[in-house]
Amino acid sequence: MSHGVGEPIIQAEGLVKHFGKVQALNGVSLSVEPGTVLGVLGPNGAGKTTTVRILCTLLRPDAGNAHIAGIDVIKDPDAVREVIGLSGQYAAVDEQLTGRENLDMFGRLYHMKKARARARAEELLDRFNLTDAADRPAKTYSGGMRRRLDLAASLVVSPRVIFLDEPTTGLDPRSRNGMWDVIRDLVDEGATLLLTTQYLEEADALADNIIIIDHGRVIAEGTADALKSQVGGERMVVAVKERDRLKELAGIAAAVGVGEPEIDEEAHAVTVAVSDGARSLVELVRRLDADHIEPSDLALRRPTLDEVFLSLTGRKT
Repeated sequence: MSHGVGEPIIQAEGLVKHFGKVQALNGVSLSVEPGTVLGVLGPNGAGKTTTVRILCTLLRPDAGNAHIAGIDVIKDPDAVREVIGLSGQYAAVDEQLTGRENLDMFGRLYHMKKARARARAEELLDRFNLTDAADRPAKTYSGGMRRRLDLAASLVVSPRVIFLDEPTTGLDPRSRNGMWDVIRDLVDEGATLLLTTQYLEEADALADNIIIIDHGRVIAEGTADALKSQVGGERMVVAVKERDRLKELAGIAAAVGVGEPEIDEEAHAVTVAVSDGARSLVELVRRLDADHIEPSDLALRRPTLDEVFLSLTGRKT
C-alpha cells in the first residue's frame, strides 16, 4: 500500500496486548498526520510504552494492526525500521563508548559508508551541543547530555517518523526546555513525532494533537484546546491577603461559580469553574465589595491539562 497525500503516516487500529493475565492494551487506536506531533499522555502503566514498542516493531500485538508510512509493522518490520527513529527510556547508547563512537556505530549499523557515518556523527554532535564532550565515554555524561546523545543516535538516518518515549523524564527544567527546542526543530524540518509523556505541560507545549490513555484504552483525544473545553468553561482564580477570610471567599466563589471551589491554603486563593467568565467576574467583585473583602489577585484562565486529566480519570497524573 503506497502512502498517499493526506493519509496518516502513523496508524494503529484496535491494538490489544496481554502480558500473562495483565491486559496492557485494550483496543488502542490512533492516527498521526505527516509533519505533526501526537502527544500520548497517561499515568505510569497506562500502556503508553507498550503502544510505542508495538509501533516500533519491538513487540507483536495480540490483536489489531498498525502501519507506519503505509508499511505493515507486523508483516514487514524491517521496512518499518528503515523509516523510524526511537529514543527514550530504552536508551540504546553504549556507556563505555564515547559520544562520537556511539554515533559512528549507529551509522555503521545502518550500513552507511565509513566517511558518511563519521560526517553524520560530527553533524549531530554539533547540533546537540555535544562536540566538547564527543570524546568522553557516555557514562560520564549528565542526564540531559545522555538524553541528547540518545536522541542524536535515533536521528543518524534522518528518519521520517520519530518515537520519543518520555524524552524528558527526570531532567531539570533547563535541560527539559533544551529538549523541547530540539523537538520543535525536528518538526520544523518536516519530521512526524509521536511523543509519550507524563508531563501535561509538555504535551501542551509540543503536541498538535493529544490522546490520553488510561488502563490500556484511549479515553480522550483532541487538540489541547478541545480537551480543555471538554472540562467546561474557564476558571476564576481569586486570592486574598488575609488567610482567615478564605472560607468566606470560598463561599462567595461557590455562589458565583459552578461546582465545588478549590481552596489553596498556601496561596490564600480559591479557584472555581465559571460558565460565563466576564459576567461572573463582575458579580464576584460586587459581592466581595459588599463584604469588604479586598482581593490581592483576580484572574480568569482556561482549564489546564492537569484538570482535564483529573476530570477524565478521577485522579491526578
